[in-house]
Amino acid sequence: MAGIIRSRQTMLISINQQNPQTRLIKRAVETLRNGGIIIYPTDTVYGMGCDLFNKRGIERIYEIKRRSHKQPFSFICADLKDISRYALVSNYAYKTMKRLLPGPYTFILEASRMVPKLLQSKRQTTGIRVPDSRICLTLVSELGHPIISTSAAVADEEILSDPEEIDKKFGRVVDLVIDGGILPPELSSVVSLVDDVPEVLRAGKGDVSEFQ
Repeated sequence: MAGIIRSRQTMLISINQQNPQTRLIKRAVETLRNGGIIIYPTDTVYGMGCDLFNKRGIERIYEIKRRSHKQPFSFICADLKDISRYALVSNYAYKTMKRLLPGPYTFILEASRMVPKLLQSKRQTTGIRVPDSRICLTLVSELGHPIISTSAAVADEEILSDPEEIDKKFGRVVDLVIDGGILPPELSSVVSLVDDVPEVLRAGKGDVSEFQ
């Protein structure tokens, strides 16, 4: 049943995967716009993210993940329409992504000039995600621009599939957890398209046979 469960300092919101409730999506987007960090379902594992333009939120996620700034995060986009703002997209890269997205892939592209400033990193590449998840895509569409994407897990620790377990682990350090049901612990496939030379960096849920 959809609804809101108050959990310590955060909220656990249950949203229907097939037909996301507008009222609850707006509540999650309000949290993002207010600088909050949320955990949300994707087409692979649960993601942790914040508004792309929220520098303090990005810094908090680096801290939660115990992650170096040399390992910047990917972006969740609603579609390919505005990707050129954040990455340099060749015709080959665009056609490849258009064919496979939405889907369980993270595509690595050369970053635009604004990305290192946004992600507080000197790295010149960025990851682009358009998940096949109605909750996720509706969330980003309502926000109006991308959100940061990283798995809701800490380095070297088990990836959790149950949103209630995720809430127990991260509820004190994030502002909202979206319950979209239990998700299999399958990561996205990561493929670099830099210089139009496809390279599989991680074989995950998405079929990468055409790139090998």
